[in-house]
Amino acid sequence: METIKVIVAGPRGKMGSEALNMIQREQHLSLAACIDRENDGINVKDIHGLPDLDALIYTDAEACLNEVEADVLIDLTTPDNGYIHTKLALNNGVRPVVGTTGFTQEQLQELTSLAEEKQLGTVIAPNFAIGAVLMMQFSKWAAKHFPDVEIIEKHHDQKLDAPSGTAVKTAELIKEVRNPHHQGHKDEKETLPGARGADEEGMRIHSMRLPGLVAHQEVVFGGLGETLTIKHDSIHRESFMSGVKLAVEKAVELDTLVYGLEHLLD
Repeated sequence: METIKVIVAGPRGKMGSEALNMIQREQHLSLAACIDRENDGINVKDIHGLPDLDALIYTDAEACLNEVEADVLIDLTTPDNGYIHTKLALNNGVRPVVGTTGFTQEQLQELTSLAEEKQLGTVIAPNFAIGAVLMMQFSKWAAKHFPDVEIIEKHHDQKLDAPSGTAVKTAELIKEVRNPHHQGHKDEKETLPGARGADEEGMRIHSMRLPGLVAHQEVVFGGLGETLTIKHDSIHRESFMSGVKLAVEKAVELDTLVYGLEHLLD
């Protein structure tokens, strides 16, 4: 396999630093540069806590993507920055792999059109943990037989969007096989607003944010005399890196945008 040259946005973040560690481990991946809010012009290897990788840091994303020869941009930052970086990458001939959630449908449509216009592979995944992707697929299958379902997602208290992209994606998959309907008593009333969670075509989605958590989700189905719970836990951010690596390898073979890691699995 030819070497894939990668730019990483957000190298000092918890996910970004894991991506650097993954690149350092993989012989066919090479770090071309990083995009960061600080440390312009400093080498990655000179930043305390980052791997011994020889690549410059840019604070100007446009300059980085314009000046640096790269195949793929890995963006693990925030929804606003992820959207901007993805557009800049596509306009500079670089294939984005984005783990940032919180994009609107309008933004996804715009990025899909741009990726197709440029014929550049783009992967946007609400969750790069392969176990989480399987959890979502199993939930879609189960919803055919258990249409009464609630989603409980739990994340660290620094996460910006709620519900999580994984919960939203899970609900989208379930909606493909589930007819919209109200769950619970027809006269149910919330004595505290929001107690029943977000309402998505009758499904309820609940978000927890606490220190000590990483990324966790339960999809709970109820039927006559039984319940079924499909659960996934990421206990370390390293769990996302096998999916990031897969997305990088697949992005260089694609010519359009793929939303969701499940489309890249056999």
